[in-house]
Amino acid sequence: MTTNYQPVLAQIIIYPIKSLDGKIVDRSKISPGGALSFDRRWAIVDANGKIVNAKRTAKIQQIRSRFDFVESEDRLLVSLSTADDPNSQIFCLTNELVELANWLSEFFGFPVNLIENVVGGFPDDLAAYGPTIISTATLLAVCDWFPDLDLAEVRRRFRTNLELSDVPAFWEDRLFTSPDAVVDFQLGNVQFQGINPCQRCIVPTRDSLTGNVTAKFQQIFNQHRQQTVVIGTTMSRFNHFYRLAVNTKISDREVNKNLNIGDLTSFF
Repeated sequence: MTTNYQPVLAQIIIYPIKSLDGKIVDRSKISPGGALSFDRRWAIVDANGKIVNAKRTAKIQQIRSRFDFVESEDRLLVSLSTADDPNSQIFCLTNELVELANWLSEFFGFPVNLIENVVGGFPDDLAAYGPTIISTATLLAVCDWFPDLDLAEVRRRFRTNLELSDVPAFWEDRLFTSPDAVVDFQLGNVQFQGINPCQRCIVPTRDSLTGNVTAKFQQIFNQHRQQTVVIGTTMSRFNHFYRLAVNTKISDREVNKNLNIGDLTSFF
């Protein structure tokens, strides 16, 4: 089944600060921890060191962030704004983390700090810590389930790193198998292991820009998702059907290799 199509890497999105907006890039290097460089590299934490994310507070979804690399100086800038304060504030993630934390603390109404993990970032799935993968066709299928949502909104809600074209919806379900096995595949010259279908949280149920909940989102999603699992999929991986995209692992051998838009998928 996996050889009937030639999937193409159509989009790469990294999320430099966990739970804030993503940045579309043309290429991404594999970090020492098997993640995409700069993906979830920073996280917002409270005074007790607990991560402040969209699972914890929908208010974070009211922050708009834009990231810009200054490659000549090896710097990453973030521009932040909100609906209440559309005037952007720009911070350098290299040397202005205190100023950024002060801005965020004022927004949330309680003190927060930024922590950094250069090696592997702060993934949700610690056992399958590589980039998440989905197909464009799958995202479009979800749009059909929720006519009020366009493709951009569905992308923002599910926050997947790698998007494949030239395959049908839910093709990526072929990239995992039984719990005691992996699916080996390659994107460009980077070798991956497909691990499991990604379990979703409360975040996709909310409007990505306001945090307002979409009524019966999970119920509607589950009903449709159950009908779309492809023949041959290991059904035991679906203890429930609120799962979308595939979690992966990347070995240490792949560190510093680059993923590029247009890379082809192959199996071995």
